[in-house]
Amino acid sequence: MTRFRPCIDLHTGQVKQIVGGTLDSSTSELKTNYVSHHSAGHFARLYRDNGLEGAHVIMLGPGNEDAAKEALAAWPGHLQVGGGINDQNAAAWMERGASKVIITSFLFPSGKFSQERLDAVLAALGGQKDHLVIDLSCRRRGDDKWFVAMNKWQTITDMEVNQGRSAVNLPPIQLEARALRAKGGGAANNDTVESIKSLEPYCSEFLIHAADNEGLQKGIDEKLVGKLAEWCSIPVTYAGGGRNLDDLELVKSLSHGRVDLTIGSALDCFGGTGVKFDDCVAWNTEQGG
Repeated sequence: MTRFRPCIDLHTGQVKQIVGGTLDSSTSELKTNYVSHHSAGHFARLYRDNGLEGAHVIMLGPGNEDAAKEALAAWPGHLQVGGGINDQNAAAWMERGASKVIITSFLFPSGKFSQERLDAVLAALGGQKDHLVIDLSCRRRGDDKWFVAMNKWQTITDMEVNQGRSAVNLPPIQLEARALRAKGGGAANNDTVESIKSLEPYCSEFLIHAADNEGLQKGIDEKLVGKLAEWCSIPVTYAGGGRNLDDLELVKSLSHGRVDLTIGSALDCFGGTGVKFDDCVAWNTEQGG
C-alpha cells in the first residue's frame, strides 16, 4: 500500500529543500526553497516519534557527513542514507546505524553503468541485498523516456529507466554484451542499458527522484509513477513535485498502491504551505502503514 515517506536532504551540513534541477557545483545557480534552523537529528527524532519508517537521508555534496551521522544516531536502524556511498564506505555507514545504504553515482563511472562496481558494493555489504537501495533518479528525454542522472542530477548516464529483462531471460548474445559492459564499465556499442529487471536481483528497493520535478511543487510525473508500478516487483519510492494529500491519493491510484511518495518542499515542517506533516502521518495511519 502506498505510504508517505519523509526525507532529510543535507547540503553544506544543513537540512534544506532544493530545486533539484539547479543542484550543481555553481552556488550561483542553486535555487533553495528552504533552509531549516533545526538539525538533522531533530527531523530524525520527528520521524521516529511518528513511526515513519523508510525515510532517506541524502548527502548532497561534501560537508554533510556529521549531520548524517547525527540523524542516524537519533534513530539507529531505521533511516536509509545516500550520497557518496561506494564499496569502501557502504559497510561503515551500516555500522553507523543506517538501515540501508542508497547508491547511484558510484555505479556510473564516466556516466556508464558498471556491473563490476555494483557487485563490489554488494560484496562490501556481505552480499545482503536487503541492505542496498539503488537510486535511479532520472531526467526526462522526450515524452516517454527517462534516463538515470548522477552527480547531483546534472550528468545523464547511459541507463534508461525501463522495465528491461532479468539476466536469466536474456539470449546469449545479450549476456555477452552485458559481460562486456561489466568489464568495460559501460554500454557496448553505445547501447542504452536496461534497468529495472536487471537490477532487482541486487537490491531490496529503488528510490527514484524525478529531477525535473524535484522541488517545484508543480505536481508529480504521472507517467513515470504509472510505469514504475508496472515495471517494479520490489518496493519503490518516487520523489519529485509532490504538493499535497491529493498527490498521495494520485500516486496510490496510478500505482495501485505499489509506489510510495516522498513529499519535501510542500511540507509545513520544511516551510511549505501545501500540506501539513501531521496530515501526512494521519494519511499513513489511515492506509494501515
